Amino acid sequence: MGAETVKFEDPTGENPPIELERFPVPDDPQRAAKIPEPDPHYVDLGMLYRFAQVEAVRREGYDGMVPLHVAVRGHMGTGKDHDIEQFAALLGLPYYRIPLTGEVRDVTLIGSTQLHGDGMGGTESRWQDGEITRALRGPALLNLSELNAAGAETLFALHGLLDRYGALDLPTGETVRLRDDVRIFGTMNPTDLRDYAGTQTLNKAFADRWVIWEKGFPTEDQIRRMLEVRYPTLHRDFVEAIARLAVEVNASFDSPDAGTRVETPLSLRSILDRIPTGLRVYATAPDPLRKAWEEFVLPHVDRYDRDHYETVWNAVVRNGPARRPFSDS
Repeated sequence: MGAETVKFEDPTGENPPIELERFPVPDDPQRAAKIPEPDPHYVDLGMLYRFAQVEAVRREGYDGMVPLHVAVRGHMGTGKDHDIEQFAALLGLPYYRIPLTGEVRDVTLIGSTQLHGDGMGGTESRWQDGEITRALRGPALLNLSELNAAGAETLFALHGLLDRYGALDLPTGETVRLRDDVRIFGTMNPTDLRDYAGTQTLNKAFADRWVIWEKGFPTEDQIRRMLEVRYPTLHRDFVEAIARLAVEVNASFDSPDAGTRVETPLSLRSILDRIPTGLRVYATAPDPLRKAWEEFVLPHVDRYDRDHYETVWNAVVRNGPARRPFSDS
């Protein structure tokens, strides 16, 4: 029996589908348990297909080829980590998401020598893998999340892994090489005047070791499609209103005009999780969408942004549909 394959479709329809073989299930049950389940409600807006294009080229191979590592940059709530997790799920790779916050030390990520009891009343020192080293033992898809929040010592420790050398040198003298069944991805928020505490401009030498792709907010059509897939019984007028609200708020977030710009976007978490939950909670209210907006959206918005959120509400909706939101309720 041949290896199981998975097909990646180009959402634009411009390019042919890409078929890739899934990785075999690891012998290690603990590692196999880290393979994510595919999200039945996930909608690929194009990122998975781009990942598949790089993967296909990598598998074809060519002289002098060095593995490319992809980093996705975008604002909070655009689904960056979820894209990468779903790619791991479809390829059957154990998924390791490691946030690189400024407080994380390289010894935590790479590993350290620790004392253990020897069973005879004494102690002995043993090397213990850190999170990155453990993932690199493979197979794995390693997602280094929040790349531009990492401390300098962490970045320098990873330089050799991400360039042509393709290996991590441990203090024990062991060299952990980048295996054929390990993929390295990363995510980051943009570095601008937004409130992304702890982020910084990425070290140029470190940035040069990545292919960096931008991910923007979804369009109105894409939001409608995501809502329809996840909530097939949600009435069309609610879908339309939520999609328009999201696009207008996020257009204000992206605006260069400081006078009209908001500092809090309407994230996919709000669009796909919080608002529909609010609609369920307030299904019998005279205006369920308005109640969901007040109780599940506005509390996440900076106080100085709420006036503009209300301006968008009044311009786009003013009064939500006066009926139960779901046909199954």
